Amino acid sequence: MYILLSEDEHAAVSRAAERERLATAAWAALTLLAAASGTPRAEHNEMREVLQAVMQARGQAQRIGVNLNQAVAALNSGEVSSTIQWYARAAAQTVRKLDDLAEELRRRLP
Repeated sequence: MYILLSEDEHAAVSRAAERERLATAAWAALTLLAAASGTPRAEHNEMREVLQAVMQARGQAQRIGVNLNQAVAALNSGEVSSTIQWYARAAAQTVRKLDDLAEELRRRLP
């Protein structure tokens, strides 16, 4: 699809895309699809914030998994680690954060 815009129109569209940190074509596509379906366009910035939170929680969960694997290896070798309870609490807290993020996503999505 090709859309012809004047220089001023293109500049306005480019500025709008920059505000949302999107490529101009991506911003235009999201806006056109929302207009075609008659629904408001989802706020990209809000979803970006939620994605950032999910990615942080994912990183935490991955680090906890590595630490738990090391703790289990130590237990299997006969060593008792005092940090196992800390890892378990951290894992439970991360799961709660992921649950909270999932609930927030559920509320925000139509």
